[in-house]
Amino acid sequence: MTQTLATTTIPGYQAGTWAIDPSHSDVSFTVRHLMVSKVRGQFTQFEGTIVTAEDPAKSSVTASIDLNSIDTRNEQRDNHIRSADFFDVGQFPTMSYRSDALVDNGDGTWTLDGALALHGVTKSVPLNLELNGFRGDPWGGQRVGFSATAELNRRDFGIDITMPLDGGGVVVGDKVQIALEIEAVLQQG
Repeated sequence: MTQTLATTTIPGYQAGTWAIDPSHSDVSFTVRHLMVSKVRGQFTQFEGTIVTAEDPAKSSVTASIDLNSIDTRNEQRDNHIRSADFFDVGQFPTMSYRSDALVDNGDGTWTLDGALALHGVTKSVPLNLELNGFRGDPWGGQRVGFSATAELNRRDFGIDITMPLDGGGVVVGDKVQIALEIEAVLQQG
């Protein structure tokens, strides 16, 4: 059940259309490696639009990520992830997200329900969302910030390479943790 969020309870809330500022945002992930540690990576090329509606529950998000921009601080690994074994960027160069609903969890956090399209597969992926605030910037503009997390299973998106380890386990885990730090600039209020 979607609850209407009262704008009076969200300090500085401003309805409008916002463009994600990639130079002040981060799209990153973590995945288990060799069953003993986690590899972290990020995408450096992405864009998106956030629409904060007069009724915050009717707000929406669309975003697109260039999968070629993956950066795990290891060029050989990045090239392997771009290959047909994982992302197959020759056939599927982008990953996209489109929200469906925003639900107030009643504790200052929200769930952004939406569909993630990756590797030719579209699945529902809810984002656990925290509003960091609305604020004017030193250049006369307005900014908004969000943090979001999610977990997905790469196999759900057809990325099902299995590289078993001697004695059990796999080289790359199935679960991928997503972490977003998003700052966006008001385009139209």
